Amino acid sequence: MLKITLEALEILDAIARHGSFARAADELGRVPSAITYAVRKLEDDLDTLIFDRSGYRAELTASGKVLLEQGRALLQQADQLQSQIAQTAKGWELELRIVLDAILPWSWLQTHVDAYFSDACSAKLRINEEALVGSWEALLDGRADLVIGATSDPPSGVGISTQPLFNVPFAFCVSPQHALAKLPDPLHDEQLKAHRAIVLGDSARHLALRTSGLLSGQDTLVVPSMQAKIDAQVAGLGSGYLASWFAGPYLRDGTLISKRAGDSKPDGGVVIAWKSGNRGRALTWWRERLRDAKAPK
Repeated sequence: MLKITLEALEILDAIARHGSFARAADELGRVPSAITYAVRKLEDDLDTLIFDRSGYRAELTASGKVLLEQGRALLQQADQLQSQIAQTAKGWELELRIVLDAILPWSWLQTHVDAYFSDACSAKLRINEEALVGSWEALLDGRADLVIGATSDPPSGVGISTQPLFNVPFAFCVSPQHALAKLPDPLHDEQLKAHRAIVLGDSARHLALRTSGLLSGQDTLVVPSMQAKIDAQVAGLGSGYLASWFAGPYLRDGTLISKRAGDSKPDGGVVIAWKSGNRGRALTWWRERLRDAKAPK
């Protein structure tokens, strides 16, 4: 049987905060003699002095200081455990892990995150970014509970549910100084193949990687983020498709121009996805919230 109880730790914490046994007794609704007895019993059970009573007022011994420090950590953990049990009993997950696909901007998701917390939802959120097949892989590997903005079709036969989000309008963009900018529209495949494409790297770790909007044999520069892709295209290092919400500011200020690129248009639909059978309240909130969500502007 454990010799240290949470009740004893609460008494020790109260004494340390108030600086006296009497004030601790007032806070805890006990008589001072009961507080003194509890401390004596704890000292006897542990066979060590917790308070040095040789001076005018009792002071914590070295052992007492260790007990107070570690005891407060245990009290905090116990309090968190009680809250988590109550939260789980009400149907809330302790944490909802969301993967935002790189096709969508954080600024768009942020408005929904704000609404989530405004509704006093209990589950904590952990949000990461993946790209292309990497988003599906995070769901399959158990690193995500919800994927927002997944592209293409989910892996078959793995118990994944999806919900349509919206279509993604794309623009084929190049720098005004790029060679393709000088050619008349529409650009033909042979013209495109003669120039480098800027590609967002697939973040998948073990599933087959995917690319979008590329021609067979075309030279590519694979970059680690959507912003890196934009920057590379602005710098004239290559061409590529950008979602309209990413391309818009650069098209408006003239640092990128839009070209018609023949038939090499990538698919535009995105979905949210989760493991079938997951019925947590946080996941349900997000499914309902995004059912009629508008695309970024």
